[in-house]
Amino acid sequence: MDKRRLRTALGRFATGVTIVSTADAAGHWSGLTVSSFSSLSLEPPLVLWSLRLESPSLAAFEASPVFAVNVLGEEHMGLSRRFATAHEHRFGEGEWALGAHGAPVLNGAVAVFECETVTRQDAGDHRLYIGRVLAFAEHAHAPLLYRSGHYHRLGETL
Repeated sequence: MDKRRLRTALGRFATGVTIVSTADAAGHWSGLTVSSFSSLSLEPPLVLWSLRLESPSLAAFEASPVFAVNVLGEEHMGLSRRFATAHEHRFGEGEWALGAHGAPVLNGAVAVFECETVTRQDAGDHRLYIGRVLAFAEHAHAPLLYRSGHYHRLGETL
């Protein structure tokens, strides 16, 4: 299988952009840009995301029982890029606060889902995280989209 062509084909699927964040027992914040986020169930309220097994952020998410999914808006493109790199002070931009359930949340995000990790499962070169939504908030901002290696705006309603 041609991995480059497969990656290109998978990139044709437009996704929202999120920053998934957590805090370890010592209070250190960790987070990264994630487009592999999905709703999973309403009853119980579950969400799903995945993290590359080679990610430097893996240890932080393994050490914490909670995470937050911060859905980004159009104005957060720079923040998305910042959290997609090895930037030392990722939380130095944006209005971040510790959420009610112990993970950092972004003020002004399109939506925030504060979750407790229910299960983790390795699948190929990624670890899947399933979380129970403990709290959420949403705002009527335009979401940031990602497709074929580029950021996009939401278009007209069809």
